[in-house]
Amino acid sequence: MTRTIVESKTRTTVIGFDQPFCVIGERINPTGRKKLAIELEAGDFSSVESDAVAQVEAGATVLDINAGVVYNSNPDPNQTEPPLMTKMVELVQGLVDVPLCIDSSVPGALEAGLAAAHGRPLLNSVTGEEERLELVLPLVKKYNVPVVAISNDDTGISEDPDVRFAVAKKIVERAADFGIPAHDIVVDPLVMPIGAMATAGLQVFALVRRLREELGVNTTCGASNVSFGLPNRHGINNAFLPMAMGAGMTSAIMNPVALPVKPSEIAAKRAEVAEAGIMLPEDMDDETFCQLFGLGSTKPRPGTEMEAIRAANFLTNNDPHGSAWIRFNKAPPKPGEEAAGGRGGRAGARRRRRA
Repeated sequence: MTRTIVESKTRTTVIGFDQPFCVIGERINPTGRKKLAIELEAGDFSSVESDAVAQVEAGATVLDINAGVVYNSNPDPNQTEPPLMTKMVELVQGLVDVPLCIDSSVPGALEAGLAAAHGRPLLNSVTGEEERLELVLPLVKKYNVPVVAISNDDTGISEDPDVRFAVAKKIVERAADFGIPAHDIVVDPLVMPIGAMATAGLQVFALVRRLREELGVNTTCGASNVSFGLPNRHGINNAFLPMAMGAGMTSAIMNPVALPVKPSEIAAKRAEVAEAGIMLPEDMDDETFCQLFGLGSTKPRPGTEMEAIRAANFLTNNDPHGSAWIRFNKAPPKPGEEAAGGRGGRAGARRRRRA
């Protein structure tokens, strides 16, 4: 049975067909996040810290670390990314104990991350492009780490799933030339937006089955790609992930966190409620108000995709006896309950934990 081992200093995550689905948290990535990019250039790592903790609390078992910010003061990523990657890796692994996924298009940043990371991180990524193969595979061998293999090559990203399978097979074969086993290759077959390609879902399900049956490799994807540009993206993602798991996909790079409700949204809803003449207790706090009116929460919490994944783990017998599902759905203790129960007491045992 194919198993890909990733490790931190104190914790091991196994990616495999007989394992719970591996959630690789994607939030520590400045791509498309202008605020985070500005913070990183200014040496402010507060969002990195909060994102690391929130994703692990929501259920991520690996964290992706991407330092791909283009500084206004220095637009050369070959100079700026390696030291930034080192700083981010050291910071994150000082806060949480899950394994890391070192993510960059800059080889120097990949090696900087590998040198700074404890344990056995996942490397993200290699493609079928000749130059990339020659740069990345030696790093994979040198540090003895698993790697994400993305199914595009020098010709770009093909819409033909047979071509994408052929690229994946080429990467696995080239890796073998370096002495890298197939169980250390996690293939990303590339999920296309279903809004642009109606068969995108069917394609990736078929590809995942082939990759499992013919190459024996684990698989991953950028889960939110499938819903890009469409309304109610969470609804699509919630259906896609269990279907991909049923086809054999074993991990995904995704956001496990439902972001907090913005203060402006709460203020607008309060005004709407007041205008409707609804009387509320004067001391009602924002969290209670959000829960009452279905706005969500003022705090980061697991997203609905995590609920779908945990349910699918249970249904595929990768959550024996449903223990993780039960823990996930237990209500947190009310104020004072945990203290009243004492350490190790019954109330303390009701504390909600993320498995």
